[in-house]
Formats: sequence, C-alpha cells, structure tokens
Amino acid sequence: MAMLPYADVDFSLRALAGRAEGFGRFAIGGLHGLLYHVTNLADDGPGSLREGCRRKEPLWIVFDVSGTIQLSSYLNVSSYKTIDGRGQRVKLTGKGLRLKECEHIIICNLEFEGGRGHDVDGIQIKPNSRHIWIDRCSLRDYDDGLIDITRQSTDITVSRCYFTNHDKTMLIGADPSHVGDRCIRVTIHHCFFDGTRQRQPRVRFGKVHLYNNYTRNWGIYAVCASVESQAADKEEKISGLIKSEGDEFLNGAQPCLLTEVGEESVFHPSIYYPTWTMEAPGDSLKDVLQICTGWQSIPRPTELTIIA
Repeated sequence: MAMLPYADVDFSLRALAGRAEGFGRFAIGGLHGLLYHVTNLADDGPGSLREGCRRKEPLWIVFDVSGTIQLSSYLNVSSYKTIDGRGQRVKLTGKGLRLKECEHIIICNLEFEGGRGHDVDGIQIKPNSRHIWIDRCSLRDYDDGLIDITRQSTDITVSRCYFTNHDKTMLIGADPSHVGDRCIRVTIHHCFFDGTRQRQPRVRFGKVHLYNNYTRNWGIYAVCASVESQAADKEEKISGLIKSEGDEFLNGAQPCLLTEVGEESVFHPSIYYPTWTMEAPGDSLKDVLQICTGWQSIPRPTELTIIA
C-alpha cells in the first residue's frame, strides 16, 4: 500500500512547523506564538478567525467549534500564522483567504466551498508572499480559482489537498506581462484533482514541481505550462516547458510534450531541495489519494510540554 508523507506531524500540535516537502519547506507558521482559540463562527469580532488572522504577532490558531464561517469579504492573513483545523470541521464560504505581502503561513485541514464574486478565490496568494504551506484542505466551487499564486509570491507547497467541482482550479503566475513572476517556485504533491476541468495547474513563468498527484475526469487539460514556465514532472514551443517522468496516462490521456526540447531546459528539483516522498504510479497510490486527501476527521494534537 502506498504511503503519504508526514506520518508523524499529528503526534504533537506544532510538529507541522518547518515540515513541508518542497519549496515551502521553511514555512513555520505561528511556531513561536501563543495559541489563539477560535470560539465562534462569526465573520468578525472577539474569538473569531478573522480577529486571530489580523493580529500582527505570531499565533497558532486552533478551533474550539465546528461549522461554517460565512465570509462577507476576503479574510486577510498576516505573517507567522498557522490556521490549524485539526480536531474540528470548519468550512469557509462566501469569500476566501487572502495572503498579501506576508510570510510563514501554514493552512491545514479546512474546507473551502461556495466562494462568490468577481476574482474570488478559495486561497489567493498575492503579492510578494512567501514560505507558505497549504496541507490537507478540501476546495470546491469558487467563482474564480481554488488556489491562485501570483505577483511574485514564492516558496510554496500545496500537499494532500482535494480539489473538485470546479473549472479553473489553480493558477500560478498572473499574466504574460508580469515578468516579476519569474521568481515563483511551487511544489504540488499528493493531491487529488477530481472532476476539475482545467488548471491542475496552469503556470506562467516560475518553476513548479509536481509529484504523486492524481487527476481524474478532467475536462480541457490537466497541466499547462506557458510563458517561460518550467514544470518538472502541454507545452508550447517558445512558451512553457514540462518534463514528465514516470507518469501513468489512462483512458486516452496524452502527454503532449515536445521531444526536441533538451532536458537541460527544465530545472531539476534536487537543485533546490535534496529529498521528497515518491511512490510509483498505480492503483495503490490512487486508492490512498482518494481516501487521505482533503479535510480529515482527526483529533487535535496536544501541545508538548517540557518539565525540567
């Protein structure tokens, strides 16, 4: 049976900090901050998620309640925050999270559904944000993207997430004119894209490492690299490059790669980080990803204490 990474991060509350694989590996979230308890499902006010996210000091945010938080506007997350949904079932709807000019953010074990309005994403990362880890979240049915990473945001990992019931799933890189996005670096691994039509992801500029993901019932395409992008794992000459190794194409799926492009044209992840968890493609990996991605019913880990 295939195994997912991070088998030990649920033994203690803050074991998530600094544990992401890939480009987001330095994200520590609110490791050095106090615990902040979300005690109600209000959009704002004392004890709300919004109140914790706006505070400037590092915080490890946990939930004492389950249910749906109806966001009337984007919820801005300030630097050095962990939003830890383990132990409860919390869904964000209406709008989404916005990570703007911030760093060291961890978002874990939440649901995002039903975001409405122009340019409304589940998680919008722009501009100039870095050291971010999005892990074990379920995302569906937003009017724009589920996760968008643009405007010079970089060093990000998206792992163990479940994406479904959506069209333009994940955009990396804003538009062809924004050359500043050449700095973008993203790792996407052990995610399940289930009935998402396109953009798993679409990349402009930047470097993206994808491994051990499962894309099922896609509509237009799975992965698209354009405008100087590099995806290591549809490619147009003079625009983006994809290197595909060990992938399994089923039910008529085709790689659509340009064979004349040299391997030296695409970055190798080992230049940036030494190890990552790899499993061979096949039924075992598909079974695990269908069960173990997205929000999980797991208890909140306890805080470790040191007695001297």
